[in-house]
Amino acid sequence: MANRAAWPDWHNGPVPCWGPRDAAILVAGLAPGVRGANRTGRPFTGDHAGKLLYATLLKYGLARGEYREDPADGMELLGVRIANAVRCVPPANLPTPAEITTCNRFFMAERASMPNLRVVLALGLVAHNAVMKSHRIPAARHRFAHGAMHALPDGTLLADSYHVSRYNTNTGRLTTEMFESVVAEILRRLG
Repeated sequence: MANRAAWPDWHNGPVPCWGPRDAAILVAGLAPGVRGANRTGRPFTGDHAGKLLYATLLKYGLARGEYREDPADGMELLGVRIANAVRCVPPANLPTPAEITTCNRFFMAERASMPNLRVVLALGLVAHNAVMKSHRIPAARHRFAHGAMHALPDGTLLADSYHVSRYNTNTGRLTTEMFESVVAEILRRLG
């Protein structure tokens, strides 16, 4: 409500998933950024995290066009779809366990609606745990680690990466090379 009052011309609602449903890869993000997807209505669009994510997708042929931090930029995703573990902006930019649990049914339905899904790329621990929860697998069974690849019971692969956030990239926890290597490994495994 506070965001709607402060910025009435912004999207300010649940951010829909983006990309083709028949994609083989699902990128699982954390939640919409208040000045990014909450403003623009498209995942990872308008904030720092989108810069590395979309540059990498473009580099590896998983998108075409140009990313200009605007949903009207004409960029198109190819073989990849993006969904967040939490659909709305969380308080203090960090989802609560209750929000993650509430939104998990939406994430589970999204995953189930993708007939060709083979890989889920989890951006960060929260997204990793949401993927595990959507499969009803205890989080302790497959621990999050950057670059880790986990085979899930339904035949999909869970690939972990640190989140593409400004904090992670500015501190060097995640470099462009580190993120690109995870995406390259996903594509290698997909053949």
